[in-house]
This record gives sequence, C-alpha cells and structure tokens, in this order.
Amino acid sequence: MSQWTWEYEGYDPTVEQLREALCTLGNGYFATRGAVPECRAGLTHYPATYAAGLYNRLESTVAGRRVVNEDLVNLPNWLLLRFRLRSADGSAGPWFSPDTQRATDHRHTLDLRRATLTRTFRFQDDKARVLSVEQVRLVHMADPHLAALRTVFTAEDWSGEVEIESGLDGEVMNGNVHRYRALNSHHVTRVRTGAQEPRTVWLSCRTSTSDIGLAMAARTVVVGRSPVSSELRPARHRAVHRLVVPIAPGRPVTVEKTVALHTSRDTAISDPLQAVLDRVFTAGDFPALLNSHVAAWERLWRRADVQVPGRAGRVLRFHLFHVLQTLSPHTADLDVGVPARGLHGEAYRGHVFWDELFVLPYLNLHFPEVSRARLNYRYRRLPRACRDAAAIGRGGAMYPWQSGSDGREETQEWHLNPSSGRWLPDHSRLQHHVGSAIAYNVWQYCEATGDTEFLHTKGAEMLLQIARFWADLAVLDPATDRYRIRGVVGPDEYHDSYPGAALPGLDDNAYTNVMAAWVLTRALDLLRRLPAWRRDELLDRIRLDGEELTKWKEVSRRLTVPLHQGVISQFEGYDDLAELDWDAYRTRYDSIRRLDRILEAEGDTVNRYKASKQADVLMLGYLFSPAELRDLFRRLGYYLDDEVWRRTVDYYLRRTSHGSTLSGLVHGLVLVKARRAGAWQYIQEALEADIADIQGGTTGEGIHLGAMAGTLDLVQRGLTGLETREDALWLDPVPLPALSAYGFSLRYRGHWGVAVRRRSDRLQIGIPDSEETPIRVVLPDRAVTIAPGETCTLVLPESRPAQTGMPGPTSAARSADRP
Repeated sequence: MSQWTWEYEGYDPTVEQLREALCTLGNGYFATRGAVPECRAGLTHYPATYAAGLYNRLESTVAGRRVVNEDLVNLPNWLLLRFRLRSADGSAGPWFSPDTQRATDHRHTLDLRRATLTRTFRFQDDKARVLSVEQVRLVHMADPHLAALRTVFTAEDWSGEVEIESGLDGEVMNGNVHRYRALNSHHVTRVRTGAQEPRTVWLSCRTSTSDIGLAMAARTVVVGRSPVSSELRPARHRAVHRLVVPIAPGRPVTVEKTVALHTSRDTAISDPLQAVLDRVFTAGDFPALLNSHVAAWERLWRRADVQVPGRAGRVLRFHLFHVLQTLSPHTADLDVGVPARGLHGEAYRGHVFWDELFVLPYLNLHFPEVSRARLNYRYRRLPRACRDAAAIGRGGAMYPWQSGSDGREETQEWHLNPSSGRWLPDHSRLQHHVGSAIAYNVWQYCEATGDTEFLHTKGAEMLLQIARFWADLAVLDPATDRYRIRGVVGPDEYHDSYPGAALPGLDDNAYTNVMAAWVLTRALDLLRRLPAWRRDELLDRIRLDGEELTKWKEVSRRLTVPLHQGVISQFEGYDDLAELDWDAYRTRYDSIRRLDRILEAEGDTVNRYKASKQADVLMLGYLFSPAELRDLFRRLGYYLDDEVWRRTVDYYLRRTSHGSTLSGLVHGLVLVKARRAGAWQYIQEALEADIADIQGGTTGEGIHLGAMAGTLDLVQRGLTGLETREDALWLDPVPLPALSAYGFSLRYRGHWGVAVRRRSDRLQIGIPDSEETPIRVVLPDRAVTIAPGETCTLVLPESRPAQTGMPGPTSAARSADRP
C-alpha cells in the first residue's frame, strides 16, 4: 500500500462493520458507509447514509420508563445494486451475496487522494461460470448533493446474460448500535417511490417527528450497450430499476449509477423531489463526475495535507481524510456541530459533545470558515443554553453535554451496561465543562484568524454568558474564603458521585474550576479590549452590571483547586478513595479500558476507586502551555512548579484505564510538551485507535472524530509548540525522535499556504507572496519577522532537558495561599 491507499484483502464477516466505517465516503453534507452494494442491513452489513445535522426524535420505553432520544437518521439506502447470472434459456441463478456464495480475490482499496473506494472480486457460480467484478464509488466533493457507483462485469470464457437490480431502499431503520436496539428506531415515514424516464427511479420520505423532507433519485445507465430489457419498478418502500444485459468474453458490461440527495433544509430549492430529479438529469457521466470530484479533493489536499514519513504519516493522512469528509467547506453553509463519531455510524446517536475542542485547533489554521460555522452552531443555541441555566436558577448559559438539532440537553437519562445487561442512571449531563470548551474555541479561533468582528459580536456574547454561568454557579465557602463549584462531573466520566451519596455530582473538579477561572479571566480581558461603544452596547444587551463584574474578578482569583500529597486532586475528596488493584483486574480481563462496566457487572462501582477513564486534570496540560498554566495557578493563588506538575502527571498515568480514544492523545501531547519519555507510546495508541479498533468493536459504530483530528493537532501544535497569540506565531519545537521530520501549511491572518517544515535541527518557515503584512514568529530564544515571498530557515538550539517549562517560585506566588 502507498502513502495514499488503504487496502482490505479478503472477506471476513466478523470485521465487516469496522471496514465499512473506515471506508466511509463523504463530503461534509452527507456520507455513506463502505458497505457492499448487494447486501441489506443485518448483523454483518450495515449500509447507511447520514446527512449532517439531520435528526429525529422518538419515544421509547426502557426498564419500564418512558425515554425520548434524538438520533442522527439513517437515510434510505442508495447503494443497492445486486446481480445474478442468466443462462441462454432465460433461467437465472441466485442473487450474488458474499455471505452465501464464495468470492475470491476480494479486495477493497480506499484511495485517499482521489477519495474513491474500489472493490474487486471474482465469482464462480454452480455452473463454473467465472465473473470478475470491479466497483468504484464516490460521494462527490464538488457537488455535495451527488454520489456515484460504477460497476464493471467481465465474463471469463462464457457467454450469457447478467441481470442487474439497481434501487433505492426506504425500508431502513437505525440499527448500527446493538445496545440501542431496545429503543424505537424507525425514523423514516411516508415513503413514496416513482420512476421517470430516462432510466431514473426516485424515492421521497419524511422524518416522523422533525418532519424533514428528503428525496433521492438514481439514474442507472449501461454504458455503450443496449440492455435486453430495462424495467423501472416502483414499490411501496423501494424503487428498483431492473436490467438484463448480454455479456461475453471481451465485452465487459459497465453500469453507472448516479444518485442525487436533497432535504427540505437545503437552500435555493423549492422541493427536494424536483431538486433531485433536476440534478440527476443534468449530472455528467461517471468519468466527468470523477474528474471534478478528484479536482475538488486536490484543492483540499493543497490546503490541509500533513507530510510525515513512514507509518505515522500514512495514518495521519487517513485521519485527515475522515475529518475532511465530515467537516468540509460544504459544512460551512450548514447549521451543524461537530459529531463525535463523524458521519460514519450511530454511536452517541450522532450527537455533538465537546469534541470540537480537539477538532477546531486544526481547522482554525486551514479552514477557518468551517470553524466559524461550528461556532455559529453554538451561537444559535445560546438562547436555549441561557434558558436551561435559568431553569436551574442560574444566570448565563449552560450548554448541554450532548447537543443535536435545537440545543436542548440530549444526554440520555439511562444507559445500558452491555457487560451486565442493566440500565443505569446517566449523570453525564453534569459535565458543564462543555461551556468552557466552547469559550476556549471562540478565543482560539479569533487568535488564529484575527476575526475581531466575530470576537466583538457573537463570540463576546457567548464568552460572557458562559463566564456568567460559572460566576453564578460558584459559591463562597466561609471556612476557606474561597469559591467552590459543587455537583459537577469532570472529563474523567467514571466518577459521577461520591461513594454512597444520595445525589450525583462532585465538588471542585480541578479541571472544571481552572477552566472556569480561565473563562472569567478571558471575559474580563475582552471587556477591557472592546471599544467603549461596543462594550456599553453588549453590557446593555445582556444586562450585565458592575456588581456582577466585581464578583467575576473575585471568582477568577479565588476558585478552589484541591491538592493532596503534592499533586493536583481530580476533585475534592479524591484522595479518600480506595486504591484499585490494577494488576488483579488486568489478569482477570482481556481489557480494562471500560473499567466502569466491569465493576458495575461485579456489583461494585468505580466511584469507590482512584481510577480514571481518561485524562481529567491532565487536560489542563493539553490545552495550555506550561507558562499559561503556571500563570493561571498563580492568579488563583496556588504555586505550580515543575515538580508539582511532574508528580501530578506521574500520579494519573498510573491510575488511568484509557477507556476513551481521547486519552492516549492527551497523555501523548502532555508528555511531549513536558519533554518527557513515554510520549511516543501514547501517540502510537492515538494513531492506531480506530484503525486497530482498540476498544473492541466501537469503531464499527463510527470513527472517533476528536481523536483523529487531535493527532493532526498533535503534529501541528504539539511538536512545534505552536500558539497563535499577541498577533504572532509562537513556536517552541520539541524533540520526538519518532517524528523528527514533518511539514504542513497554514492559513494565517490572510496568508494562504504558510509552509512549516522541520528536518533534524532546522525549522523552515515560508510565506507565500502576497500583499499581506509580514508575520512575526517568536521562538524561545529569538523573534523574526518574515515578509511575504520570503523563506526563513532557523537552526534550533540543542534539546532542552525534560521539564514542563515552569519557572522557579517567586515570593508572591509561594506565599499566595489566598489571592
């Protein structure tokens, strides 16, 4: 396999759904899993198509309780194309299926550069007739409403006929995730089908609750040949075009299927059905579609590609491919968020969590228009977040942990533990730190792009309302004269209550409190920086007065950060929990990544133990440079030096099960920043997480988009120490022998294609020629200004020793137990 192709040899039903997810093709508007076209959904195959942001809400009964869930809808299956061989007397054999008939030389080839999936195999029927089949598919990147499938049949030493059935199947449901199958999953209703010459069938339907209209049209053509028969057959839930074509050695049969998809949410159309018919009638043939599709991808690769040698480079490009299929320039026009599992499966019901925290830092410097659109998704839901905060008696904006169509909290109230078969209460909605992630993304986007218009308007409004929520949630504890935030859940997710507690939630989660302090600090900074007229207008708009701002200043300096044994505590009382016998559990179980499920199945609870699912406290080291983190703690009145951080990192490294694909990524980047040994082990895990399906079956339910994008950011930001602040690019490259050479291009402050290359001890930065102003680049030991059209090569100093970069104590910081 080359740096640009991934191949899957043979046919193995046990891993078919994993391959389908990893071979998904998409264009940011919709995506289709890499299922074989002749098979319908079942335990082995799951053909599915998802349109970005197309949700539907259904009611179910679970464990005797009524629950309502909103899901990303599995749309009608446009892939359907099956075949069988016919004899001269007109008799037909069975329809081919890899599950009932043996296919030899079976191979799927995913071409990343061209964004095509090619499948080849040979099939021999019971009369010893051998048929070779090649199928190539694409989901069009130039026209986001088109997809195409070309199939070439070649007879080997026999003549006869091949019967082909090309269709649109509306008899679909959401069935990708086994643990959801007790829930109501029939989202598509009012299916209508029809046919329209020439050679086109169509299907229209609506979602049952959200009432979104959807239409598909499929044009099926035999290239350069006249079929013996061609019949359009609309039925109740399926529209089929059936053809019989003569075939002989040296005369292959080429079938092109072109499909259009529209929904009632699209702009510049009057009716989805008429729109798909118009689009499919005017679409070019397969070669023309392929050419324009490849050209569109070529433009994307020029803006986004990352060059890293070896296996790591192949995987990074694979990750980038899937990020761009989910969040492309087409997505910039849509009201959608960042789905945690991409458009690749139905895990998490297609919801939006905090994953943009790991995705936007990469997109900001390549496709800022896509980042801005994702922030607009959050801004449109700001009024709902403010209403939800008011419903619990708080000011500001309380964003939901899981978001979907309208911004209400979509987190399920009950979840199934597949290890025990029991339905359990779900308290993950207490992860209010999602608001801080949104604020962080607003700030990072504006620092990277210089988009002051957004920062002073929508960005400011979100930032201030999130800050207001944290200030109102914080309560002064007279015993310590510090503010505390109680009843929350941190990123760890394992711990959602104290052992034996009647109510869920934890007190003073360190990550939550430090992030809240950062949000409040940034909000106060922004108010100082705003033009007076805009500041007054904004304060009046959200009814923010001086008394509130006084409290913001207090809370930003006096929030509690718990510590124990010289390390930062994950939350207050963490040190009182029992130590887990990790070795015993590793001996008893093949994998302990989902330790929470294992313990619950044993009648125990992970709430009793010092055991984390993923990085929690260490997320602070992921998001902030050592200097920023030191300053945050100093502002709060705590002393954080190199030794405290080293002990903290070591402490949680020994107590984390890595039950999330984000965990290895975060640990790897934290160790890279700290110039610590062991980083490569975690980076490798992050790179291989989905490809190797390290969580044992989860990738078949959708890729982990945050982890994939995070590996790209690990190169872009982690290895270079890249920060965008103070109108400059700040770089502090770190040594990592396994990734000692890399290159990528950035879009920064109006400059398209800023080239960053590292080879050994040299860092090269090239600015393309333009009329833009020069770029200031700041390194630890110098600063340079590079004009457009210039390339600067910097010799890097010898590697510094392993450290966090925390400076020594100052008298003010050392004595600051209180602000």
